[in-house]
Order: sequence, then C-alpha cells, then structure tokens
Amino acid sequence: MDLRLLVIAVTPAIALGLAAYFTDRFDKEPALLLLKIFLFGALSVLPAIIVERILMYFNFFGGLLASAFTAFIVAGLTEEFFKRAVVLRIVYKNNAFNEKLDGIIYAVFAALGFATIENVMYVLGGFSANHYVGISRGIFSVPTHALLAITMGYYLSLAKFSYNKNLEHAYLRKALIIPAILHGFFDFILMANIPLLLTFFIPYVLYLWIANLKKLNQYYKDSKERCNISEPQNSQ
Repeated sequence: MDLRLLVIAVTPAIALGLAAYFTDRFDKEPALLLLKIFLFGALSVLPAIIVERILMYFNFFGGLLASAFTAFIVAGLTEEFFKRAVVLRIVYKNNAFNEKLDGIIYAVFAALGFATIENVMYVLGGFSANHYVGISRGIFSVPTHALLAITMGYYLSLAKFSYNKNLEHAYLRKALIIPAILHGFFDFILMANIPLLLTFFIPYVLYLWIANLKKLNQYYKDSKERCNISEPQNSQ
C-alpha cells in the first residue's frame, strides 16, 4: 500500500471533520457518538455499492439519459439515502440531538465517513497510478459530500424540531431529495461529456459553498443564541 496515496485519500475528510467539530462551539456533541456516526457512514458504502450495481442493470438508456440516470438515481439518490439513514438510525432520536446545528454536524460526519471510504477506493484502486485524482477529489468531491450533508442536516433539524408530524415527514423527504438532486447535478456535469456544460462546474461548486455556508451560519447563530453566548461589543 502506498502510504502517500492513503494520506491523500483520508486527509480531506479529517480536515473537514475537524472544521465541523470546532464549528460546534457552544454545545459540542459527544466525541464517541461522532466517531460512531463516522464509522457507520463509512460502512454504508457497502450497501450503497450493492444497490448502485443493481440499479445499473436498469440503466437501459443511452447518451445523456444514461448519464442522468447514473448521476441522479444510481449515485445521487442511493448515496444520499444511505447517508441519511445513518443519521436517522443512530442519532435522530438521541437526546444529544438537542439543537438545530446538531443535524448538520451529524450529517457531515456520516457523509465524511462515506466519502473517506469512497476516496480510498478511488485513490488506492483504479487510479493509484495518478496522484492528481486523489488531489482533485480532495478539492472537489470530498468537500461536496460535506456540503450536501449541510443541506441534509439543515432539513433533518427542521424535521426533528417540527411539532407537526406532516411537516416533519415533509422535511425528512427534503433531507433526501434536495441533496440527491444537488449531488446529481454535480455528477451529471462531469459525466455528460459536454464541454459547454463543464464551464458551469466551478460556478456550481461555488454556489454549493455559498448556499450551504449560509445554512451553517444560520444554525451556528441559533446555537450561540440558545446558549446565551454573545461576542464582546467593539468599542465605539
């Protein structure tokens, strides 16, 4: 095993995980629970691969439709389903999930577990001869998993703290469907082999960063207010 490739594969997820952990400043989640979420997120790669391979048998399309089916259904819907399932099964009803920022933190850790194993498979597998694959995935793919998890966690928290069951179920659906669609667009831009479409890749990635950092900042402020912590006022 090439140790350098392994470092390239796991470093982005570690960095993003630490960033998420230290963002949760005011009511930190239990470290062991975060580790559990991360590990189950990593394990969820296995059933995701099985389902993806089964779904590919139903990809009877050609051209752009084949790429769209792979991007939105095989990859987007399947992967986001299993990442969401980790949060729902392990922590959604846990007492530690007691504020809206928690939904984002848990979803990010599940996604980073998934992304770590996926990245190791790419970097140490079929692309082990090309270090740039690991670097490019570290810059784009792994952070995108985390950004999509912010969207997922945003809606999971709205569901968790909704007192209306119908509204809760609506937000739970959004916690799957919206990340799956965003995931699908990311993959479709790369899979479609349309040069003009590729010009939208960087703007789309920037959109994901801006939109999701706004969601994260919203819940960060909620957490701060909930814990009655205020920053010192600047003297006039």
